[in-house]
Amino acid sequence: MSDVEEVITRVHREEWARVVATLTRRFGDLDIAEEAAAEAFATAVERWPGDGVPPNPGAWLTTTANRKAIDRIRRENKRDDKHKEAQTVYADDPPEPVGAIDDDRLRLIFTCCHPALAMESRLALTLRMVGGLTVPEIARAFLVAEPALGQRITRAKAKIKAARVPYRVPSGEDLPARVSGVLAVLYLVFNEGYLATGAGTDPVRHDLTAEAIRLTRLIRALLPEDGEVAGLLALMLLIEARRTARVSASGELVALDEQDRGAWDTALIAEGHQLVRQRLAAAAAGVAPGRYQILAAINAVHTSASDIRETEWSQVLALYDQLVRLDPSPIIALNRAIAVAELDGPEVALAAVDRLGDELSGYHAYHATRADLLRRLGRSQESRAAYGKAIELAGNTAETAYLTRRRDQQG
Repeated sequence: MSDVEEVITRVHREEWARVVATLTRRFGDLDIAEEAAAEAFATAVERWPGDGVPPNPGAWLTTTANRKAIDRIRRENKRDDKHKEAQTVYADDPPEPVGAIDDDRLRLIFTCCHPALAMESRLALTLRMVGGLTVPEIARAFLVAEPALGQRITRAKAKIKAARVPYRVPSGEDLPARVSGVLAVLYLVFNEGYLATGAGTDPVRHDLTAEAIRLTRLIRALLPEDGEVAGLLALMLLIEARRTARVSASGELVALDEQDRGAWDTALIAEGHQLVRQRLAAAAAGVAPGRYQILAAINAVHTSASDIRETEWSQVLALYDQLVRLDPSPIIALNRAIAVAELDGPEVALAAVDRLGDELSGYHAYHATRADLLRRLGRSQESRAAYGKAIELAGNTAETAYLTRRRDQQG
């Protein structure tokens, strides 16, 4: 990849959501905003290698996208109506309430997460419009076929347009009901960046994790007393703190038990722990924790141990037991089984994992977990086969390298 191509790739990650959000605010149409943004980036791919990268790539892209949008409106012979609509967006929108956060990308998230849309549509649309992920990347993240995912996004944009969903941060009384969908989206965006399931060879997409954290901080500023917002922020911070230790110098994934804990970001851990302690105090006062708060507490236990052998697995298991009652998903059950293995042994854990096979057969972590438990039980041939299946399903080269090494160690 040339230097200019690398710049374009970086700029796409940094500027996509800003360009889409700016055009959405002006034209009030997600479809026009997305298409114009895509055309602007395509123009950059054509021109920048010869003309050079402009001093302000974001401004260049926004200006180019704006022109592309106007060109489309003219082609559709709707220039007057659309221009009037664009003027209405500016002139007739009520002023933001005192204390509201003026951020186009935050507005875009609330638009994409409107309750008029089904949850799966909110997630897909936000990953596309805000995260800038391609349809194949999102389809992989959702484990659905690309054509179905593409149709889901198209229908979501059409529904927003037909229902005239306002492009704004909801008013204070509407925020609590709307925020749960936004948190689910932000968590998926963060996971897509951290796990990089659809990002080709990149083991971590820091642009996505950083954007998810930034937007979660903005949501918390809007809802400072919401426990789940604080819980999600804590969870992201405690996971992000381990990012630099997650991949070796040779590009191989480093599992939690092998990570250099001295390389963890102590400032992020301290901030995450403080948020967890605040939520524990609220729980002691009778406020039941939600899913994100429990997940944050689990990660707080892991990041409190200076060595994997010092991990308080009984506390981890107790938290997973609490989480399963809120979210009895097979992935939560799989993660719980890892704690069971540390307390009750790999045989008990393997029995629990095997019960999840029908639901998680296409999930690489299921096979990787089975492989490790089989290895610990001395069942090398079965372990190799399970590692092989995990390698087939792995999402990036770092993970593939790690799983391959573990498989080959079986002899």
